[in-house]
Amino acid sequence: MIAIRRFSSGDADFESRLAALLAFENTQDEAVDRTVAAILSDVKARGDAAVLEYTRRFDRLDVASIDEIELSRSTLRNALESLPDTQRDALESAALRIRSFHERQLARGWTFEDEDGMTLGQKVTPIDRVGLYVPGGKAAYPSSVLMNAIPAKVAGVGELVMAVPTPDGVRNPLVLAAAALTGVDRVLTMGGAQAIGAFAYGMRTLPKVDKIVGPGNAYVAAAKRRVFGVVGIDMVAGPSEILILCDGSTDPDWIAMDIFSQAEHDELAQAILLCPDGAYIDRVLASFEKLLPEMPRKKVIRAALENRGALIEVRDLDEACAIANRMAPEHLELSIEDADAWVGKIRNAGAIFVGAHSSEALGDYCAGPNHVLPTSGTARFSSPLGVYDFQKRSSLIRASAPASKTLGSVASTLARGEGLIAHALSAEFRC
Repeated sequence: MIAIRRFSSGDADFESRLAALLAFENTQDEAVDRTVAAILSDVKARGDAAVLEYTRRFDRLDVASIDEIELSRSTLRNALESLPDTQRDALESAALRIRSFHERQLARGWTFEDEDGMTLGQKVTPIDRVGLYVPGGKAAYPSSVLMNAIPAKVAGVGELVMAVPTPDGVRNPLVLAAAALTGVDRVLTMGGAQAIGAFAYGMRTLPKVDKIVGPGNAYVAAAKRRVFGVVGIDMVAGPSEILILCDGSTDPDWIAMDIFSQAEHDELAQAILLCPDGAYIDRVLASFEKLLPEMPRKKVIRAALENRGALIEVRDLDEACAIANRMAPEHLELSIEDADAWVGKIRNAGAIFVGAHSSEALGDYCAGPNHVLPTSGTARFSSPLGVYDFQKRSSLIRASAPASKTLGSVASTLARGEGLIAHALSAEFRC
């Protein structure tokens, strides 16, 4: 039996149990932070030599120059062309859908003239250079390449540089194929904190980037935190999460497998079901026991469900929506017969999957919206990765002579009120 938490919103200790379930201290391990600080300092001081040294040590690659860790365009193209037809078709289909969605996010500049004769507006420009980190080694994520590279390219990023570790020289062809398909400009086989340092501080053949995006392990996350401010970063993501609101009308096997789909990420992933039907929760539990033995990652799934999973009986779906807004989950499934009627009640979620047929797995790979989502409750104030993360906005201000005179008086009064006389005179000289 899976020892997953099960409780009800009607329990006297519900609030404390829910708080304990959601409590997750995503604190930095001090040893990891010290190691990362030393690596970043070394990369900043010694540049290429430090990056190569750490690549030899951690990835076990016998390289003597940066040129040896950069992959050619033909290598990437060959990886794409050598894929089995089914894999290539799936990769291309996903890329097409992701591009189509993100093209609709593209922001454009605008201007208007107000009643005082001021021309005001906004100029939108892409970020010049972005570094994309893609995990390698134990796992490979071509979907991360698609989800990060496509919006960057749609935004018009000038140069997109990808870093992917290849321990012992083992390259994942799907990852390289995704880089070819999305138009990544450069690919370097380096990883860890040293790759983040290379992005942030630059190397002999790699100018520093302006922003770093992409997931990574604890060392990569710690490095991204430390270089923020020197460069921009997308986010520091926590463990994966899914919250399912179900009215009991969905096949319980579907719900069980959706829960497994997030629990299989790692032992700290969180999967929670909210349902007003206690008998249906029993059926989901039965599905757990039936389906878990078939899962290749059953040990990870079991650990995740026992560590941070829960089956919660709620009073009704209104209460379930209220709890969902408090939790602000990364992924939220509305597995409800009339799901559209409940979307308006959800304010906080990274991605909302509407209806029983909308599995979270579709969002991870090929639905179109981005799978880089806010975690650990940060959907209360942040959004999925998008084209807007690769664009920046500049304000446009053009004053005519009459407008300068009219507004100069206003500016002068406010500036003198702040004691900034040079500001006041700058405005007054034009009146």
